[in-house]
Amino acid sequence: MNSSELVRASELVGETELVGVPELMGGPKSVGGSKMFGRTELLRSTELWATAADPELAVTTCGAVPPADVTRAVRAIGRVLRRHHVDSAARVRVTVPPDVTEPTLVQANIRFHDTPTRVQVTGPRGFAVTFAVERLDRQIARLATSQARPFPDPARPPLARVTELRPIVRRKFCALLTGTPAEATAVLDAMDYDAYLFTDSETGEDAVVHWEESLGVRLSRQYGTAAPQAAAEVALTVNSLPLTVHSEPAPALSEDEAAARLCRGGLPFLFFTDPGNGRGRLLYRRYDGDLTIVVPAGTE
Repeated sequence: MNSSELVRASELVGETELVGVPELMGGPKSVGGSKMFGRTELLRSTELWATAADPELAVTTCGAVPPADVTRAVRAIGRVLRRHHVDSAARVRVTVPPDVTEPTLVQANIRFHDTPTRVQVTGPRGFAVTFAVERLDRQIARLATSQARPFPDPARPPLARVTELRPIVRRKFCALLTGTPAEATAVLDAMDYDAYLFTDSETGEDAVVHWEESLGVRLSRQYGTAAPQAAAEVALTVNSLPLTVHSEPAPALSEDEAAARLCRGGLPFLFFTDPGNGRGRLLYRRYDGDLTIVVPAGTE
């Protein structure tokens, strides 16, 4: 968008000026790849929206996102951060899939006490932003007081279902944390992940911590099945949730074999060892049903 397309949207947001919100009256017009029909403008390409009042709060939209959802995200998340006295940049992504029957995905990233913090949630169109704001509010309150994360999580049911073989559509090359299971679980919790790939500093193996229904947090290593040696680790609890260790090592699989096992077994994710380079990988199901794989940086 160029500067001539940035206008004041005070009619929608009171005294807040949304930079990147084109004029919402009149039309139809075409601005920045979007089509506008009065108040029903739908953004059909990736857009970045920021506010003049809160330049550190930016919203990225993907797909046909109504401007009301952007306005709701800007105002509500700003209120949450101010209520918790969080002086941090906030990045929000709202994704609406082309299929109107599919849920909207909302993700918000902030830093809380210098710790990267994230929430991710889906919901019906028009409600997903509200769900995400409520989850962010609870997340900040939990981290501030070390409250237990509710589990099973009614807002985040596991993506576990038997399907036909789905493709791996995204590869994430990540510099893995080298640390203890306690440190990895703290990241798992703060970032609202269901599973987190890291390198266990005690064994040198790649490993995963993940939420396990009725068990709290579970540790799976490539090879080792013994509990962590440090006494503090044996009785590890994260936000009152105990840690257990998976009794079997991670399977050695090709990516195709892993994808087939995940889909046909109805698994939400799968931790496995790449037989080619001996490193651990985390394959998981996306909200759209396709697959993403997390790969240690430098292995390819």
